This record gives sequence, C-alpha cells and structure tokens, in this order.
Amino acid sequence: MARWVPAVLVLGGIAFDLAAPPGYTASPFFAAAPLVAAALLPLRQTIVTAVVAVLTTCLLAELHGVRDPTQAATEIITVATVTVLAVVINRVVRRSYHRLASARGVAEAAQRAVLPAPPARLAGLEIAARYVPAEKYAAIGGDLYAVQDTPHGVRLTVGDVRGKGLGAVEVVAILLGCFREAAEQETTLEALVGRLERALQREGARRADLEVVEGFTTAVVAEIPRGGSTLRLINRGHPAPLLLAEGGAVRALEPEASALPLGMGELAGWPDRVMELAFAEGETLLLFTDGVTEARDRHGEFYDPEERLRGRRFAGPQELLDVLVADVERHTGGGTPDDMALLAVRRTPARGNGRDNGRETDQPHRPVHPA
Repeated sequence: MARWVPAVLVLGGIAFDLAAPPGYTASPFFAAAPLVAAALLPLRQTIVTAVVAVLTTCLLAELHGVRDPTQAATEIITVATVTVLAVVINRVVRRSYHRLASARGVAEAAQRAVLPAPPARLAGLEIAARYVPAEKYAAIGGDLYAVQDTPHGVRLTVGDVRGKGLGAVEVVAILLGCFREAAEQETTLEALVGRLERALQREGARRADLEVVEGFTTAVVAEIPRGGSTLRLINRGHPAPLLLAEGGAVRALEPEASALPLGMGELAGWPDRVMELAFAEGETLLLFTDGVTEARDRHGEFYDPEERLRGRRFAGPQELLDVLVADVERHTGGGTPDDMALLAVRRTPARGNGRDNGRETDQPHRPVHPA
C-alpha cells in the first residue's frame, strides 16, 4: 500500500488545486510525491513520478492562467529541484539497501558456519535448535549451542559469552571448535569441560586487560549415553535447564552446588560435579540462555519458562521452541532484550543403535530395486 502513496499525493494535489480558492498552491503535494517515491520505489518509477509531478504543476498553472509569472515559475522550479534531489536520494537509498542485503547474506552464512543446525534425529533423540537475535538483522552474537555425536554418547552444550559484538563472536567460534574436538576425544564430561576452561583462559590471555579480568562464559554441558536412559550435566553458572515430561510436568535441573562460569577457573579450584539423572522416553530436555529468563514485560516482571510451560504438551522439540519464542515475544510486547539460544532434545524409542541410527533418519529413503 505504501507504493501508492506518491500517486495519492499527486491526485490529492490536483484535487486541492482545483478546489482551493485562487492564491492557494498545491506545489507541496507535487514536491512531496517524488521524495516519497525515492524511498519506496525503484529508480524508473521515481523518475516517472518526478516527471508527472513537474508536468502536472505546469499544466495546472496553464489551466488557471498565469496571473503572477514569478510565483508560477517559483513553484515549477521548486518542484523540479525537489524531483532532482529525489532521484539522487533514490540512488543513495538503493545503494545502501543493496549493501545491507549483502551484509545480511554474509551474516547468515556466518551463522550457518558457526552455528550449524543439528540433525533433527540423532541416536534415538529428536533435536531442535534456535538462535533468536535481539537485533532483528543481527544473525549471530555471543550465545551458542552445539550437538555432537561421539563414541561416548551424544554431547551437547548451550552457552552465553560475556560481551557483545565481534569479540563475542570470536569467542563463540573458539569455544565451539574446542567443544567439537574435545567431545570426541575426552572420555568424561569433567575432562571435556576442563578443555573448554583452558581454551577460554588461553583466549583471555591474549586479549585486552579488561577481558582478562572480566571475560567469562556461562554454559551447560550435557551427555546422553547411546542406548541408555541417563542424562549427565555440568552447569557452569548458567540458567538451569528444564526437564519436561510427556504429561506436562516441568522441573528445573538446578545444580547441587554453584559453580563459576567458564574462564574463571583461576578464581576457584573446586572440581566440576556431574549431575546424573534419569532421562526417560518421551521426556524433553530444554536448554536456553538468559535471554529467556531476563525478558521482562511492561511491569518489569521476568519471564519464567518453568511456570509458563508447565501443564502444556508439545508434539516435538520444534513445536516447543516455536511456542517458547512466541510466548517470550508476547511477554515482552514484541522482540527480546537479549539474544536467545535454545536447544531442545527429546528421547524417543531408538530404532537401532550406534551413530548410524541418527544419521540414517536425516537421509532421504531410497528404495532398493532387484537387479
């Protein structure tokens, strides 16, 4: 509908000029039309609007008779000058638009490279992940998630890097690279978290002095052994994950003891404690960053995912994330104040074992024909 505004302005100017008493001018309508077209329409349509505005101004002046040649010339020159400016503005706006589209494409490619979507099914698990940036066109920030199928089971993590901008994205890339390598090599969850800790300490040592003192990352690292019904967690200063039962019950998996975030291991030397619990068929593990729990409504009330999700049933992890994101946006009145990284994992009856079980479901079925 906005594309019709220039035409409406021209027609409105004509109607005003014909209906108004002598001495009143409709030139502001004709000057506004090409300016609006410059921001909304391509170059060709902007030029057409500009030509129509100038010609209409000349024809109306001729229709009423030129009683004051100076005034008529001033109006025509004013509209013509504005039309030239409109064409220039159109070129600047379109060039900026193309640059923005290019930058957005690069950001989306970077997101797919740094935060690739996990497989929908893996080793008897249904998986869904989502990254919701606080800024509409910022495709990636300081929140992260990763899922890795390993000889020790499916290992996954969700984390939140302190800070914003390119520095946070750089730390995300370092952490994810370390996680993918260590998840394959380390036999225990404690050793995996230790590798992440050392990677962040090395990163902090080479950055600015402020980052050395204050740089950290909150994270939850989890392990789901293949073929078992056990869930293991280590929480390093991160919001507690939720465990959703099929019947709608929800409970927060609060750690038995508090722990410092990753990157702050030098401040305390206590060992990581693994939280081990049952992970039954049909249950869903939900991990998220503080963009969910710190979302506020207009009264300043924080969003409580445990309370908002209790008693609700979901067909799968993807539907759970869809509902959660929409509910947070309703709670805040639109948008989110901080980035959100979400990861939902549901245990389903396994149709096989080993890595092939999860990978086969991601490939299209190819019927086998006899020779």
